[in-house]
Amino acid sequence: MTEKVSLAVIGGSGLYHMAGLQDTKEHIVNTPFGKPSAPIVVGTLENRRVAFLARHGRGHHITPTEVPYRANIYALKSLGVERVVSISACGSLREDYAPGHIVVPDGIFDNTKNRARTFFGEGLVAHVGVADPFCQNLSNAVEAAVRETGAVAHRGGSFIVIEGPRFSTRTESNTFRAWGMSIIGMTAAPEAFLAREAEMCYATMAHVTDYDVWHENESPVTVEMVIQTLNKNTKKAQDAVRNLIRGLESERPCECGQALSTALITDPKAISTATRDKLDLLVGKYLK
Repeated sequence: MTEKVSLAVIGGSGLYHMAGLQDTKEHIVNTPFGKPSAPIVVGTLENRRVAFLARHGRGHHITPTEVPYRANIYALKSLGVERVVSISACGSLREDYAPGHIVVPDGIFDNTKNRARTFFGEGLVAHVGVADPFCQNLSNAVEAAVRETGAVAHRGGSFIVIEGPRFSTRTESNTFRAWGMSIIGMTAAPEAFLAREAEMCYATMAHVTDYDVWHENESPVTVEMVIQTLNKNTKKAQDAVRNLIRGLESERPCECGQALSTALITDPKAISTATRDKLDLLVGKYLK
């Protein structure tokens, strides 16, 4: 790839149909982990090149479990992306996080079961630190960008990620509330962890669409409910992305870009050529 971009937005395909996005180009990227969910659209917004990736494919035909998370993150990394903002729907597990609000969480509880969670294996072991899975610096910038739109924003909270594609039972939803979870969704894991392995900053702009199924005075979540709220919030999401790009610092002041510096444990002599080649984009600078 000759084109380099420094920010990527992963969300619905409607996000990049926004005023001001110019000089768009589609990238069809092949990776060692397969093809991404969709062609990556790169365009100029606020004088910066920005990548957009439809997580569930165009037309939303990929389930949360079937999303090729590794291919998506690897492909963005190959384009030079250093920062990733996820825009997704979520259910609220708190009374004060109401439908229509936007949450920038600071923690993840991975309750999924059937997903590939790491780039590593096949003779190369890495133990990456994810105590704080969201980049604080990027999350600060996302929060500020959201508040600038006038939307009701909440900073902080634990994001529990379930396998899906079904919604929760009432028993599950009430259990998650008892655990202290704030919002619930289906895609933040392993996406956030893979971004950290790829030494990319990662933050989430979670749009509250419902109260899951726990609230006695509200209807249980439905697809129609989710779509209606997301459609109402599309303009806010687009404006927030524009605000974010406008105010984003050129250099990253965080440590996300060195996440693998102390994570690799395998003796370099024991790593096969095939594995080295496969993961060179991620670890090549550490194995020279």
